[in-house]
Amino acid sequence: MRLGILAGMVLAAGAWAAGQSATPADAVNPLIGTAGDGQTLPAAGVPFGMTQWTPQTRDGEAKCIAPYYEKDTRIQGFRGSHFLSGSCTQDYGSVTVMPTTGPLKVSPTERASAFQHSRETARPYRYDVTLEDYGIRASVAATSRGAILEFRYPAAANAWILVQSNSRPGEGEIRIDADRHEISGYNPVHRLYAGAGKPAGFSGYFVVRFDRPLRKTGVWSGAQVEDGKLVQAGTNGAPGAYIGFPTASGEVVRVKVGTSFTSIEEARRNLDSEVPGWNLDEVAQRSRASWDDELSRIEVRDPSESRRRTFYTAMYHAMQVPRAFSDVRGTYPGFAGSGRTETAHGFTYYCDFSLWDTFRSEHPLLLILDPERSRDMMQSLVAKGEQGGWLPVFPAWNSYTQEMIGDHAVAMIADAYMKGIRGFDAAEAYRLMRQNAMETPKSHEAYVDGRGRRALESYLKYGYIPLEDPVREAFHQREQVSRTLEYAYDDWALSRMAAALGKSEDEKIFLARALNYRNVIDPSTGFARGRHAGGTWDSPFDPGGKYGYITEGLPFQYTFFVPHDIEGLIGLTGGRAAFIEKLDTLFARNYYDHGNEPSHHLAYLYDYADAPWKTQQRVRQVMEEQYRDSAAGIAGNDDGGQMSAWYVMSALGFYSVCPGQPLYQIGTPLFDEVVIHAPGGKPFAIRARGASAGRTYIQSATLNGKSISRTWISHAEILAGGELVFVMGSQPNQAWGSNPADAPPSMTPPAR
Repeated sequence: MRLGILAGMVLAAGAWAAGQSATPADAVNPLIGTAGDGQTLPAAGVPFGMTQWTPQTRDGEAKCIAPYYEKDTRIQGFRGSHFLSGSCTQDYGSVTVMPTTGPLKVSPTERASAFQHSRETARPYRYDVTLEDYGIRASVAATSRGAILEFRYPAAANAWILVQSNSRPGEGEIRIDADRHEISGYNPVHRLYAGAGKPAGFSGYFVVRFDRPLRKTGVWSGAQVEDGKLVQAGTNGAPGAYIGFPTASGEVVRVKVGTSFTSIEEARRNLDSEVPGWNLDEVAQRSRASWDDELSRIEVRDPSESRRRTFYTAMYHAMQVPRAFSDVRGTYPGFAGSGRTETAHGFTYYCDFSLWDTFRSEHPLLLILDPERSRDMMQSLVAKGEQGGWLPVFPAWNSYTQEMIGDHAVAMIADAYMKGIRGFDAAEAYRLMRQNAMETPKSHEAYVDGRGRRALESYLKYGYIPLEDPVREAFHQREQVSRTLEYAYDDWALSRMAAALGKSEDEKIFLARALNYRNVIDPSTGFARGRHAGGTWDSPFDPGGKYGYITEGLPFQYTFFVPHDIEGLIGLTGGRAAFIEKLDTLFARNYYDHGNEPSHHLAYLYDYADAPWKTQQRVRQVMEEQYRDSAAGIAGNDDGGQMSAWYVMSALGFYSVCPGQPLYQIGTPLFDEVVIHAPGGKPFAIRARGASAGRTYIQSATLNGKSISRTWISHAEILAGGELVFVMGSQPNQAWGSNPADAPPSMTPPAR
């Protein structure tokens, strides 16, 4: 099935290239986000690959330290990384390969080489750099589970290639197999957040194969180096192995690497399957084709190379994770440290879901651009729930984490189902979703380990989580008001899934619970506010202040997290004029914080209050001020691609305020012309002449030749293909979309 889709996408890429100066993959700048707060890396590989290859400027697998930073001046090696792109998490199960000349130096800081950005070329499918200290030209290209590296030496030299398992002291192993021309090893993975530091029950395995016999070899651990030894455990530090050899001027040494989370045998099988030959250019071209296939699903026509580069880089960032976790034959380690090896039959198993972030934009974007992969991701969540007993909230490192809040696997699955994704076990998904919403694990140990919603007992008892419940068994403790708001939304999403599956009694239960947001909106102030078990409100109170009951934000921001019932929120907080005034005040006082997710939907809420021109104004301002074609071009942590996916969707001219509703709220298109080539759908063109030149405001719109004034478009209309045309202007047309009937639908019908 995917072959047919890819063939169509290749044609789309060819059509794109005919009208542009480069294919989409070559329009990407992987260095965007590697400075400032972006926390991205110049990953070479394929979309959603198991392992991404990156130059390493920081060693180890420390929390909140990415492998590469643009400001660093020395490269320590080339890492097969599993860092959750754009996050404040840890790398895991990684391996690093480094070529050197001269005396043998094994520690990352001592062996590191200076490099210059002017002699560095980063592409999604290939990375090249000159290691100035050694005069070595290094290149790497990668598949999902394999890679090939080339090292061109400058002259006759005493040359080395070092392989390091980035394990913790006392852990991991590396061994040399001269008969196979291989170095292999493993790097045990540890959990983060829930069960922090505990073994995750699996390792990152690797097989490194050389294109020449291994004659001079040795190993090290910490500072202890032993020539001729073939096996090394991580006794004194991360274990490593090396080979030494003479080189002639211009000689190229090639290295191939296979990776797996299952075993060394599967890493070797992955390598043999994905990188059978020794031609780096061939691997790079196959990787490039895979990126062109994905990126050409949105065809942007714009005179600005910089703006196109920013857009396609954002798409690239939105396609890093979740990562493929299963091997070429479908094997993968069982979820939640089960100790079993599972097999994915008929789907690819994915992990590293940064769900509190990515349910908002990245997954809605993928439901349009890659429905087949989205199906596999839904089945992956179901598989995790079956193996661990509970649907995970934020599954990463193939474990429960309880990082962040809410229960947004529920929202993600419901959104997929409501948008027509089939082929995953929807019945089992619903059982797991309902269990999360209705039950707490009977075993306290299982609850502490990360299973089940946090503070569900309080939520069910009071209809909100009172301040007296400290929510201790969570990485983010307290945050009671934010949890209540997010659970109410998740319950609404579950009601939609129940309705679609014909479970009418459940639909009623969860629709009633979807109104629980009202229990933490103080009618006297019109803001979300901490509430005690007896019903009284926390005092003193300032909506612009920081409180422990709000997650990574302010009451002024979180009051608006009622994506399923904005109309109801408008009525609860004083009507449309008051709602607009509140939003205006939020922006005027600089409470809007695009660097964190609670703000991401706020600019679109004017659409619900008869002032869509203000949505257009604010969205364009964010796109132009918070995203740039530079290393510091992302306003905050990219958070698994969420920041980038926001930009991609917003640049198209719409956004998913409420995943679970099969529609999108209209903002303002950034480009004069865009065509969406959705697999299984027909081309959908968005034309907005003058948008690229700065005309921000919609004057009028037509959909397939028919005038529309509504401020939303449905998922089905996009997939059906056609043409959405906006007449743009430099001044707002306050009449367009200003009728309450034009507003996007909410759980509560609009007041007439």
